[in-house]
This record gives sequence, structure tokens and C-alpha cells, in this order.
Amino acid sequence: MISASDLKAGMTFVNGDKLIKVLEASHHKPGKGNTVMRMKLKDVRSGANFDTTYRPEEKFERAHIDSKPVQYLYTMDDTAFFMDLETFEQYEIPTAVVENELKFILENAEVKIQFFGSEVIGITLPTTVILEVVETQPSIKGATVTGSGKPATMETGLVVNVPDFIEVGQKLEIGTAEGSYLKRA
Repeated sequence: MISASDLKAGMTFVNGDKLIKVLEASHHKPGKGNTVMRMKLKDVRSGANFDTTYRPEEKFERAHIDSKPVQYLYTMDDTAFFMDLETFEQYEIPTAVVENELKFILENAEVKIQFFGSEVIGITLPTTVILEVVETQPSIKGATVTGSGKPATMETGLVVNVPDFIEVGQKLEIGTAEGSYLKRA
């Protein structure tokens, strides 16, 4: 069991029959009354995000999440297919569950698949990925790194704000946490 005051971003817990992932957690002390924990949470199974508050002493069952390395194969209709690198067993995940993560990975990329018991609940991305720019405005002569930047569409469909000197065809290193440009690869 874990108390609400000990929940941190990234942790997963069970609340009733729901599997909940903490996106943000902060102590909040209103002018009058008791301290509460303000939380941004995600229902892992439905993918729905919601905000709520808990009393710090409330207790929850901590979810034990296992992971294993897999290879992303392809997406067909509304399902993403992954293959275990050791047993070659295939896993199917509804694209609604991993919609954001799919913007960062190419076919044949390695990721980690997450399990709650035998249930597949999502994937874990590497901290950075290298993607190619497929569409952006032409580069501006004499542009510096400090410019306001411009949007660039990557080969996976992800749109990232990049410096003005970036051109179509360049490979960029993208941080998966914020979906932001880090540097040219």
C-alpha cells in the first residue's frame, strides 16, 4: 500500500478496478482547511486524462508493472503490433492506448512493452529518438540558433518546433519526454 502523499509522477496504482498512472502530483495547502494532493492522472486502460485531489493519508495499492524489450513491427487499422525479441511472440495493442508513443517510433524500432500481470498496458520509449524531417519551411539564410524557430513535420507525423536553419532531409534528435528538438543527429 502507498499513501497519496508518496505518489510521484510516473508511478502507477490501483484505485477500485482502475489502473491509474500519475502524470503530476503536488501538495496544495489552501488558505483554510487541510492539505490535499492535487494530481493529474491517466486511466491506463482507457487513455483518459483527468485531474483530482486526494487527502494525503489516503492509501492505494501500488501496481506492479513489468516490462520487456520488443520490436515495433507495424500498425494496421486500429492495432499496433510488437514482437518479443527473445521468444518472437507477438503482442497487439490498440493504437488509442499508444497513440502518443507511436509518433516517436519507426517500424523495427526497439521499445519496452509494459505489463500489469499478463495484461499489456503500454510501451516505454527511449529518452531520445532520431527522426528525419519530411516537411518544413525553407531555411533562412543567416539564421541563428536563438531564433523563434519553425514547425517541422517528422517522418512519423510528429510536429516539432525546430531552429530556422533546419532543412528537409536532416535527421534530428528528439527528446521523447516533451517531444522537443534537441540537436541535429
